[in-house]
Amino acid sequence: MENILYIIFDILNFGWVAFLWVFTLKNYNTLPERIPVHFDMEGKADGFGGKIYAFLIPVIALGLYAVFTYGTRHPEDTDFPVEITDQNMTTQFLIMKTGLRILFVLLAVVFLNLQDYMFRYAVDDKAKPRISLATLFLSVILFTPALLFIAHLFK
Repeated sequence: MENILYIIFDILNFGWVAFLWVFTLKNYNTLPERIPVHFDMEGKADGFGGKIYAFLIPVIALGLYAVFTYGTRHPEDTDFPVEITDQNMTTQFLIMKTGLRILFVLLAVVFLNLQDYMFRYAVDDKAKPRISLATLFLSVILFTPALLFIAHLFK
């Protein structure tokens, strides 16, 4: 059952990255030459760049997907917040493999929301993010300590 869930997560995570690239390529030609590339916590653009920056988020997402996939396939090559022993290795690897997949889902939602918002804001400065930036930021920030807490429970 564990492997089936991992396969579903892997397909879903690859799908997020593929969708992000398709979305970017589909909308690239409709973007103005100057697009927002940075937003404050209220969602107002405070940094602008050329439309080539539309590819920045998909490139970062693809890089993170590669790193996370490598980490889930080769957990013995990664660092852990606790010492790995013969007694806790299986549990720690399970926590890490599951945690990285869930974290990537959260990051993919953040990236997709930011890309969508960046494209909509580029043509309408009154556009709002579909999910608030603070909510997205906090979900990723709070997930990491929770994962570390779980890892420490199973030393």
